[in-house]
Formats: sequence, structure tokens, C-alpha cells
Amino acid sequence: MDFLTAMKISGSALKAERTRLNVSAMNLANADTTRTIEGGPYRAKSVIFAAKPLAGSFGAQLDSADAKLREVQVVEVVEDQAPFKEVYDPSHPDANEEGIVMMPNVNVVEQMIDVMSARRAYEANVTALDAAKSMALKALDISR
Repeated sequence: MDFLTAMKISGSALKAERTRLNVSAMNLANADTTRTIEGGPYRAKSVIFAAKPLAGSFGAQLDSADAKLREVQVVEVVEDQAPFKEVYDPSHPDANEEGIVMMPNVNVVEQMIDVMSARRAYEANVTALDAAKSMALKALDISR
């Protein structure tokens, strides 16, 4: 694998993890939002990743020993279809006649774990990117 391929793979993973962090932060920020523009409580969102083949001609991919290398891409951001939480709070402005408020389906603990996981994956890809950059610079120093 050449240095640019390693950097491209790490770069795509950084972009995907940044999207995951942004979605988790949005979920945490809206954990108590009972009224959205669409109407009703906020629905938690999740990111779906997929492996995308590296760009190149078919012949180049066939000749390459690294033909199985993949980039990471965000396929879509989907809404969680889990039911909303029902909370008894008759003083809340969005409470129904029985005093029940429909709260978002955001699990704060799950979202915090997702943030920590995305952060560690992001850090690992930064380290891999730095290692590839360092190896490329050392190769240039050797050629002098």
C-alpha cells in the first residue's frame, strides 16, 4: 500500500467519524425537545457507514495487491423508530389531557458511549494519518 492510499483511507474515516460525532451531539442537544418543526418530539438519529471501493480503473484494481482496500463513507443518517418515552408532568406545556408528555427517544447513556467511541476512532485515524505522513517524510529524507 502506498502512502497516499493510507492517507486517503484514514481521511475518509475521519470524515465519517466527524459526521457520527455531529449526529450524537445533535441527539444529546435535543434530548429534552418535545416540540420540533415537523411536530412531536425529537427522534434520535443514527449514522450508517459502508465500505466504498477505492477509486481507480478496473485494470489497476485487478493488478493491485491492495484491491480489497476500502474507504469509509456515510451511507445515510436514519431516524430511530423506537417509541417515545411517556412522562407524567401535568405542568408541562406539551402535556395531554392526562398530563402525559411525549419525550424524545434519545438514550443519553447510549449517545455518550457513541461519542466516546467516535472520539477514539477519530484519534486512531489521526494517529494512522500522522504515521503515514511521517513515513513519507522519512522516505523523502532517505532519497536526498
